[in-house]
Amino acid sequence: MPANQNYERLVQARIEESAAVKLVFLVEGEAVPSISQAALEIARAFRNGRRLFLFGNGGSAADAQHIAAEFVGRYLKERRALPAVALSVNTSCLTAIANDYSYHEVFARQLEALAGPGDVAIGISTSGNSPNVLRGIAAANAKGMITLGLTGKDGGKLKFTAQRCICAPSDETPRIQEVHILVGHILCEIVEQELFREAAREAGEFAQVT
Repeated sequence: MPANQNYERLVQARIEESAAVKLVFLVEGEAVPSISQAALEIARAFRNGRRLFLFGNGGSAADAQHIAAEFVGRYLKERRALPAVALSVNTSCLTAIANDYSYHEVFARQLEALAGPGDVAIGISTSGNSPNVLRGIAAANAKGMITLGLTGKDGGKLKFTAQRCICAPSDETPRIQEVHILVGHILCEIVEQELFREAAREAGEFAQVT
């Protein structure tokens, strides 16, 4: 069999695996109401002038940056920027905290400095056991923040640390991360609809008048 056909089979298998995990995510557990409720909590925080902080390691750090960018820039709607911060992007801050204290403290220390009661923290860990993510969520809880965990199948320790935890039904890191970015996109879409529905209607009515 030609090599390219082998890779085509691999491509098909991975797409099928990703789709299967998402289907299980849809029909089993509490994913749908949990995501909806989490989005409403984020929207409420933004409406009250609060902020969203996201953090994770590696691919989860990239997911945190991706989701933050959708809020600060835009997702689907033209609207004002929303205050979302990924805590992995300030390399001087990360390396100073890791060097002077511990890598376990890189997110908790930033939340101590930047966050307040009513802000939202999203900790992302495919295993649910990343020490710095757990410390970050614990620090957020102590500050009176709303905390959400995104993790994998059994939730790990994060399931018992975050106030709300959304678990992708897989033990494979790539499949878990694919679910996490789907969740992030849904959160963005609901928040935009919740906060900017009236603004969009008003803009439409103004356009019709003019």
